[in-house]
Amino acid sequence: GIYAQSECGGNLSGFVIQCRRYVEKEGPKTQPSKACCDALKGADFSCYCKYLTSSVEDTISIEKALYVARTCQVKNIPTDKCGSYTIPPPARKV
Repeated sequence: GIYAQSECGGNLSGFVIQCRRYVEKEGPKTQPSKACCDALKGADFSCYCKYLTSSVEDTISIEKALYVARTCQVKNIPTDKCGSYTIPPPARKV
């Protein structure tokens, strides 16, 4: 919670408020809003992943959170794991 915010940059509480509907387990992946991306400005995403607890993982889709982070061009997105979620390798272009 609080430690992640000060150590990882960005606006964690703003991210939760602004981005919640884009990272909920239910529903399709949708393009995040500018307000959601603004809350992530300056965030170190792999740092957030380090602090992910199972209770957080129960409420959000890590896959969607990574999609939001990539769409918002957040820095330092991990390529292997985020919390207990194993990130699949990027699809190779044929």
